[in-house]
Amino acid sequence: MVYSSICATIRHHWLAIIAYLLTMIALAFVIWQGAENMGYNWQWFRIPRYLLLPDGRPGPLVQGAAITLWISALSFVGATVLALTTALLRLSNSIVGQILARAYLELIRNTPLLVQIFFIYFVIAPMIDLGRMPAAILSLSLFEGAYASEIIRAGILGIPKGQWEGALSLGLSKAAVYRQVILPQALRRVLPPLVSQGVSLIKDSALVSTIAIFDLTMRGQAIVAETFLSFEIWFTVAAIYLLLTTSLSLLSTKLDQQHQQPCKETICPD
Repeated sequence: MVYSSICATIRHHWLAIIAYLLTMIALAFVIWQGAENMGYNWQWFRIPRYLLLPDGRPGPLVQGAAITLWISALSFVGATVLALTTALLRLSNSIVGQILARAYLELIRNTPLLVQIFFIYFVIAPMIDLGRMPAAILSLSLFEGAYASEIIRAGILGIPKGQWEGALSLGLSKAAVYRQVILPQALRRVLPPLVSQGVSLIKDSALVSTIAIFDLTMRGQAIVAETFLSFEIWFTVAAIYLLLTTSLSLLSTKLDQQHQQPCKETICPD
């Protein structure tokens, strides 16, 4: 039974990959055909210089991708800390903590990310002397943390009550129960969806180009303005984003499989 389940999972993944590739090929063909009808002169031979310079150093697009990854990584750490704090406040007995957590969630989830970036950069940053990069990281951390908090809260609520009762019966404080019993199990459960949230974070990070941060999107805009290679550059930028997000998606899938495997073995030991 376990073998047949594994085979079905493999077939499902291969079918998903094939469907994805066919969709990308069809989309590329439609865009290429539209450009041909416009009489566009393709110049793909000029693209490599923007990926790798003649002296072997990274080109501007690769440099922009590195900045995107750096901003996304720091924002992911900040978002995880904010999400965990918000989830714990919502589950606490503190009325003030619950009100603050709910106000944060409602404010962030009901306003566009672009507006939040502008507000933090043009209003908050000058008041506390923040530069472009910290303002961008703070904006993304606040935005993604609001959504990740619900993931973590659901993971905590998914832990059986027997775990709480058993830990409290051993004389552990509530803080110790969270730290030693509940959070290790909950974070293991929510790790795959948190990694998936990182995919959204990488895509959302493109908006930081609006405050003159030379990430991947901003580098692409600058190159297009200089060379007029609209299709080639944006295809390349999209391919780089696709590579980054697909890698995270595969990692999320792998983590999810590792999390579910013990359950399958328990249910179907044969």
